[in-house]
Amino acid sequence: EEKQDVINAIVKYNNKRKPLVIGIGGNNTAEVVKEISNISTEFFCAILSVSPYYNRPTQEGIYQHYKEIAKVSKLPIILYNVPSRTGSNIEAATTIRLANEFKNIVAIKEASPNFSQSIQLLKDKPKDFMVICGDDDFALPITLAGGSGVISVIGQGYPKEFSSIINNALNKNVDEAYKNYFKLLESIKLIFSEGNPAGIKALLSIQNISKEFVRLPLLEASTGLRNELEEEFNKI
Repeated sequence: EEKQDVINAIVKYNNKRKPLVIGIGGNNTAEVVKEISNISTEFFCAILSVSPYYNRPTQEGIYQHYKEIAKVSKLPIILYNVPSRTGSNIEAATTIRLANEFKNIVAIKEASPNFSQSIQLLKDKPKDFMVICGDDDFALPITLAGGSGVISVIGQGYPKEFSSIINNALNKNVDEAYKNYFKLLESIKLIFSEGNPAGIKALLSIQNISKEFVRLPLLEASTGLRNELEEEFNKI
């Protein structure tokens, strides 16, 4: 009920018009399949589904997990690979296999720290399959290499500035993209220095957009970090 209340609030906020991507994932395939089977598709344009975490399945296990999801989903699926949080990696070969075999698997949010893996995906992917960067550090080079953009953290704090960087990258305006990227580079480092979302929430608080509240075991950003973020904010 709590999750549905959140969904209803988001839908109301977006005036029931703007497309939304909903995150549904977990390490219990049966439960994920059940939730996806029961979700209303009226207000969502896709599902973002993280790779199973903690139990560290094999590549075949990851493939079978997403196969079951693809069989029931009425919405396009975006894979989400974030090894630093899940404890396992979706290898490029597994992603390509899923992309080739299931038409409703349309993209991946790729947040692996292995840049060469992202390049391999861009080289071998089906034509219409999207490689979306999930790491602000790599967003610019991956987009320039043929990626479809980024699902960003820093973009929440600097939407205009970071959108400009990615749009320049998509249009191959390399020098302009890097010039603006360098302006945000220190802020990108800072927002992750004490964990996410503590950093970005501090930045949003500095801009009077939202409060810094986080739940344990996460902690709010330290005074030192907040001061550094504010210093960078005043430069941009």
